[in-house]
Amino acid sequence: MLLHRSPITCECLFSTAFISPKMSLSHMENMPLSHSSPQGAQRSSWKPWLLCSITVMVLLLCSFNMVFTFLPLKTANEPCVAKFGPLPSKWQMTTIEPLCVNKLSDWKLEILQNGLYLIYGQVAPDATYKGVAPFAVQLCKNEDMIQILTNNSIIQNVGGTYELHAGDIIHLMFNSEYQVLKNNTFWGIVLLANPQFIS
Repeated sequence: MLLHRSPITCECLFSTAFISPKMSLSHMENMPLSHSSPQGAQRSSWKPWLLCSITVMVLLLCSFNMVFTFLPLKTANEPCVAKFGPLPSKWQMTTIEPLCVNKLSDWKLEILQNGLYLIYGQVAPDATYKGVAPFAVQLCKNEDMIQILTNNSIIQNVGGTYELHAGDIIHLMFNSEYQVLKNNTFWGIVLLANPQFIS
């Protein structure tokens, strides 16, 4: 039986795995459909590229699965959800005495329980704002900024999934309180899971 060498190379794997996130459909629309190549050069087909992509995806999924094998997560037993806004609505909690968070003030919470949390929200800029402060909305954990929004032309989502610890302070801050439409701006937090360490 004659075996043919596969065209997959490390260069192919790296180029597939590390495609610039700035590449968008608009870049692809402007790319030429064909390019000149030296006469006699072998034309590459889409099959090696597809095989490289599948290989990289499988490797990434396997490595992601291995991380969570060593640190299994237990789904939170009781729902713990807090949401602030849009105004005039104030903090809404799933229970009177929440198990995972404590409201400190408008737009600010203290985490009471270690876990994996989903932070979500929406920021609606006020197009009529004419102040001197540049538009900026920051999602902060303690003294560290974990996300910033600076585009004042569109409604934007804020948040993500974060591992938080008891004592962490989560705060949505505005460069100026008049930069956003608070009747269309809100944020909330959900406890997704508690880490269970194997002893």
